[in-house]
Amino acid sequence: MRVRELKKPPVVRLPPKSDLDVTLARGAQVALLFLGFLGLVLALQAGRFLLAPVTLAVIVGLMLSPIATRMEVRGVPPSVSAGVAVAIFIMVLSILGAAVAAPLTTLASLVPQIWSELQLQVTSLSEPLATIKSMREHMRTVMGGSDITVSVEEGSPVENMAALAPALLAQILIFLASLYFFIATRHDTRLMILKLCTGRRLRWHTAHVFRDVENLISNYLVAITLINIGLGLAVGIALWLLGVPSAPLWGALAGILNFVIYIGPAIMAAILLGIGLTNFDTFAGALLPPLAYLVLNGIEAQFVTPIVIGRHMTLNPFLVFLAVIFWLWLWGPIGGFIAIPALLILFAIIRNIVPGFGWGLSQAPHQPGSRLP
Repeated sequence: MRVRELKKPPVVRLPPKSDLDVTLARGAQVALLFLGFLGLVLALQAGRFLLAPVTLAVIVGLMLSPIATRMEVRGVPPSVSAGVAVAIFIMVLSILGAAVAAPLTTLASLVPQIWSELQLQVTSLSEPLATIKSMREHMRTVMGGSDITVSVEEGSPVENMAALAPALLAQILIFLASLYFFIATRHDTRLMILKLCTGRRLRWHTAHVFRDVENLISNYLVAITLINIGLGLAVGIALWLLGVPSAPLWGALAGILNFVIYIGPAIMAAILLGIGLTNFDTFAGALLPPLAYLVLNGIEAQFVTPIVIGRHMTLNPFLVFLAVIFWLWLWGPIGGFIAIPALLILFAIIRNIVPGFGWGLSQAPHQPGSRLP
């Protein structure tokens, strides 16, 4: 009995794609990625009330995880170790808040004096300002312009604070609850995500992403904290040598503001300029406190931080600047704090997905057969 031979279907060969087709396909992919990124930005902006404290809790939780891990190794349950870690964080935050409250209160009381000192310094520029004013009046006369009065009505600060207080309290509670549950359930969350990975290769990459994120964020935040403590001590000593009152408190404020790169040092330099105006008779003397701070901050930024952190990773400065500006615009001060950790998380994910990826972050490459810690 003969078995019929099945006829093979004819092979259809498609014509090769032209350069225009390839360009249009790539353009469609880029447009799709851009629309996805735009949608993500809009979602982050719309959900900032909930997403900002939760994200901050995850970042801080990655820094506090080693503390909880050390207690769990000694037999402490995760629920208890998470509570202890959160309590330590609240205690440290309270100490820092008390250290910052004193200089900020002093600064608020010195605002009228700073303003009067600025007016006295500006009087030395009265002649150039008078010349500029006469030129402006002359131009206005020639062009036939008229004065324009702009009236801006501002709400009461007390009313604004009363409106913001419930929202701020709710965000604080969301942050503390998210911080506790993230630390307490971090192992279960990791196992749940790893179980969702179907392939062995995908599971291996995901496990390495978890390892890289924990190591990068924890090491970065601990190193930056120690560096900022050292910077605060150095600034306090320098201001004390210059004869600035409450120098240790201003040093503590300098160390705290240094967590928000670019923006924090600029704010601290402006504050020290005001302090210098109230404590020195000449404008040159008033420049000494901010100049001393900027010198110490420059040494920290150009030498200390690259030496300490550069042994493990090197971030592209342009990407750091873009990340800080983006997150400050998106979430304000919270965004400024999480900008660098978010950048590290992004690079940890991309580095384990894209082979040979190294632009923006340099670190020892992984070996395929390496074991997870």
